[in-house]
Amino acid sequence: MKLNLELIPRSDIPAWMAYGTPVFTVLAALTVSGFALFSLGVNPLAAYNIMFIQTLTTSFGITNTLVKAVPLIFAGLAVYLPLKARLWNIGAEGQLIIGAIVGTTVGLTVSLPTYALLPLMFLTGGVAGAMWIVVPAWLRARYGINEIITTLLFVFIAQSLLNYVVRGPLQAAESNFPQSASLPTAATLPSLPIVGFPSGILLAIVLVAGTYMIINYTRLGYEITFMGANDNAAEHAGMSKLKIYLIALMAGGAMAGFAGISEISGVEGRLRASFDPGYGFTAVPIALLGRNGTFRVLLAALFFGVLFIGGSSIETSLGVPSAITSVMEALIILFLITAEFFKNYRVGVSVERTPTHSAPGDPEGDVWWRG
Repeated sequence: MKLNLELIPRSDIPAWMAYGTPVFTVLAALTVSGFALFSLGVNPLAAYNIMFIQTLTTSFGITNTLVKAVPLIFAGLAVYLPLKARLWNIGAEGQLIIGAIVGTTVGLTVSLPTYALLPLMFLTGGVAGAMWIVVPAWLRARYGINEIITTLLFVFIAQSLLNYVVRGPLQAAESNFPQSASLPTAATLPSLPIVGFPSGILLAIVLVAGTYMIINYTRLGYEITFMGANDNAAEHAGMSKLKIYLIALMAGGAMAGFAGISEISGVEGRLRASFDPGYGFTAVPIALLGRNGTFRVLLAALFFGVLFIGGSSIETSLGVPSAITSVMEALIILFLITAEFFKNYRVGVSVERTPTHSAPGDPEGDVWWRG
């Protein structure tokens, strides 16, 4: 008996698989992570109760989750928008850092009231993030150079630039540490009155809604989606690959720039050499979980916000290593990749049996099954 496996491309993706993938991915990652928690002598159910139930049922947990989710939403959109054009903005972390540098510079050097200074900081940070990705976008559109490599390489350049500015032009006067001066009150994101939630969440929701409208109800959104589905057909239809690729990637860079300045203005309060939140890389699973719509990106970012805040809670209350959150994030990425594979292919299994006494050409020799 001989067992053969065959990969069969799917002509269409079942609806339950397309919409259920994010749920199955998260559940699978949490299940496997449960074994890791159990091996550490921690009850997985107790850990998940602290991570999710307690985090989402206390004002402290909800507020901190939203604080964490704001830059994650921006960063998720930074990867989601290019992904609609089948482009991978892996370097959102670099654009985030550049947005933080430029936005901080404006906050420290421009004297304006809050209602004018904060929009200016976000605007300049977004423009800086968009400009940081122009070269990778141009190389991809003009010469077909892989944007995964170029956007990632620009992350290292941004990190080196950060190390320079906090030890040079932006270093606080008479400070022995590589950091900028603290942002003035006018450059700090305030909390919403009464509820106490970070005001950045409002801007994040507005941008999510705006992105949804653009992608689904404008010609530009149609062209971006069409280019992502079949770039050759889109070019034959008269669409400009150069224009679409530049717009999609630069819009993603702007979103990453918003993420950087929102983190500085809403959480950090100053720019430090150690500023490297990693949100640009976390944005990849966020965008993949929410790739079917911008509001799913919002939900995925909120989930990761809960995951990070809840992970910090179990570190202190249960003595769990901080790496457990990174393990969960890695497992989500792993299962997402696996799910994408099975969305594109079915597995066919054939069993070839050769009876001891069978006439040549006997049809009972082969048995086929496909699933």
